This record gives sequence, structure tokens and C-alpha cells, in this order.
Amino acid sequence: MTLKILLNGARGRMGQAIQRAAEASGHQVTAALDVGDKLKPGIDQCDVAIDFSFHDATLPLARAAAAAGKPLVIGTTGHTTHEKEAIRETLAPIPAVWAGNYSIGVNLLYYLTDHAARILGPGYNPEVLEMHHRHKKDAPSGTAEGLVHVLREALDLSEEHVRHGRHGLTGERPGQEIGVHALRGGDVIGDHTVFFAGDGERLELTHRASDRSVFALGAIRAAQWVIDQPPGLYDMRDVLKLRHQR
Repeated sequence: MTLKILLNGARGRMGQAIQRAAEASGHQVTAALDVGDKLKPGIDQCDVAIDFSFHDATLPLARAAAAAGKPLVIGTTGHTTHEKEAIRETLAPIPAVWAGNYSIGVNLLYYLTDHAARILGPGYNPEVLEMHHRHKKDAPSGTAEGLVHVLREALDLSEEHVRHGRHGLTGERPGQEIGVHALRGGDVIGDHTVFFAGDGERLELTHRASDRSVFALGAIRAAQWVIDQPPGLYDMRDVLKLRHQR
């Protein structure tokens, strides 16, 4: 099936990659929009909308998609807590995939991180390290936040147990803590490592992206999947059927 796609954030790096991936997959971007562009009539004429824009542009698109009954794929990161809550409420009437990373390899990293954390338990200290290009505007990355969420669920920890960076006399590391660290520089597309540090050994799970096309192809795959789903909020683990393989 050839999809008609509204793409929000079309002039950005990811937007351009998604346009190429859509064309290569036999689909058509019928509305290539950016922040500030009018959503109508593009939202009425598309089969699915894809958002890789800026955090404050997602909610207006979610409202337009919900009003038009169009499925939505969200890859934008950096939303505030208030924005996230408002977007979730708005998406209730439609099927939507919302993920911080659309790479198949990264979503397998989520899956492996979950299993490793449950098997290793609290005796292995989890730390998340991510690196991106110098132009990235938010930190930590959406992927790193996703890894932290996986670790919190697996280890039954709250947001209060998450520590972003360390400086000065920090004292001894608590056992119930998830460290998160963000590096920025050069043209790095996206590197993510989860460390499980125990006494006498350390396990490292790493994913490195060398081409943005992996994210774009994943977003197109999510768009193909979501149009056949009932209303609900999904992520790439649903798309790839990893959520049920425990």
C-alpha cells in the first residue's frame, strides 16, 4: 500500500532522511511542513502524519491529527513533562507510535537492557552514556531517556533514583541509582552505551548509528504498521513485536 504522508520537520536532517526513505519505499510525502507551517489541508489529505520537528510543534500536530482521525508517528524529543501529558491526552482517539529512537538496533538494545537488568539485579550498577553531534539541542537524548525508563521498570526504581552527571564531592555511589551522562561534539549521529558495573566484572551494551537512514526507515516502518492499529499509544517495541518476547 502506498502511503500519503504529512511530514512535520521536513527541512531538518531527519526530515530529509525520511523523505528519501519514503520515496525509496514507494510512499509519497504529500505535505512537507516545518515549524510554523499551516497543517491544513495537508492533514486532511494524508494517510498518516510523521513528526520529527521541535518539542512545541508536536501538540498542535497531535490535535490536528486527532481531529482528522489520522494516525501519527512521533520522533520528536525534548518535550517538557507538561507537553508530554497534554500530547498523551490528545492522542487518545487515534493510533500513534511515539518513540525516542526508530532504529531497529536501538529497540533491540532496549530489549536486551531490560533482560540484562532483570537477570543481573541490583548488584550491578547501571550507567547510561550517550553522545551526539554538536548541533543537538536537548540532553539527554530521547534514546537515553528510553533506556533509563527501561532500567527503572526492570529495577523498580523511581525518577528520584536517576542522576544526571556528577560533579564535586558526590560521596559514595548509592546502590539504587541510574547514572546518565551526555556528550556532545563533532558530527556523531548517535552512540548509546548501557554499563552494568559489578564487583569483578562489567557488562556493556552498545549501539552506534553511522547513518540517519536507519532512523528514517524505522519511522516509515512504524507508519506502515500504525495505520492498521486500533486507537492507542504504541512504541517501536510494539511495532517490532519485542514487547511480548519475555
